[in-house]
Amino acid sequence: MLSIAIPVYNFEVVDLCSSLDRQARQLGIDFEILCYDDLSQPEFRNINRRLDQIESLDYKELKENLGRSKIRNLLAKDAKYDQILFMDCDSEVESEDYLSTYINLLDKEKVIYGGRSYKPEADQVSHILRWKYGVMREVRSAEERSKNPYRSFMTNNFIVDKESLAECPFNEDLDGYGHEDTLFALDLKQSGIRIRHVDNALCHIGLEDAEEYLRKTKQGVKNLSEIIKMGKLGANNKLYGTYLKLKKYSLLGLCMAYIRRNESKMIENLKSPTPNLRNFDLLKIFYLSQYL
Repeated sequence: MLSIAIPVYNFEVVDLCSSLDRQARQLGIDFEILCYDDLSQPEFRNINRRLDQIESLDYKELKENLGRSKIRNLLAKDAKYDQILFMDCDSEVESEDYLSTYINLLDKEKVIYGGRSYKPEADQVSHILRWKYGVMREVRSAEERSKNPYRSFMTNNFIVDKESLAECPFNEDLDGYGHEDTLFALDLKQSGIRIRHVDNALCHIGLEDAEEYLRKTKQGVKNLSEIIKMGKLGANNKLYGTYLKLKKYSLLGLCMAYIRRNESKMIENLKSPTPNLRNFDLLKIFYLSQYL
């Protein structure tokens, strides 16, 4: 009935998989859990080898780092059931009804996205930027997300059937972190495959410190620029839409000059206990202008 697919990279997933195994067994469904490690550091591999104790689980350690798209395509290829639940490894199941909510919707929709949640506060000061961005920009109800179903999609927590994934596999041309979910959603839209949004969130617990998150954000903006160059992204994307408006009204140069003068102060603020997300937005526009 259900294949649960978890690409693993530098995170401990024993508790996550134990929760999923317990819920699936209580439901009495046919299921499997696939955990493929994408060349994590040895300390995480050593911990996650305890997954072999879970009978329903297939744990594999890959010999090379495939990246976020390739590993998902491999998991889909190896999954034995038609319905595949993908989730990020740095997640926590908060609801005892998590799997049953999805099970009740199977065969009714081709793609179902459950959303994302965060803890009430950041676990440490260096994580505040990532936590604040997540709470302010990523946490949305199913009703809100449904207004822009493709733009609101993320790959942290969704179900897809094999037929749809065969028609729209994850694009493996993007390198590194960021926006493989944007491109996947655009491909679904082009193929006329509907995304249904439901309130069935997974909690994102693997928060990066501000310095790492800024580095990954810059890489993500580079990937976004590649999608733009493919001709697949329009002004409906908030970041690209803002960039186009600034360019249209001849304000882009002034904006870039302002950011250049204040970049170090902006980054200092974003690493502080009180990050201003407006600075974060401006930096992303600055990065995008460098790549386009």
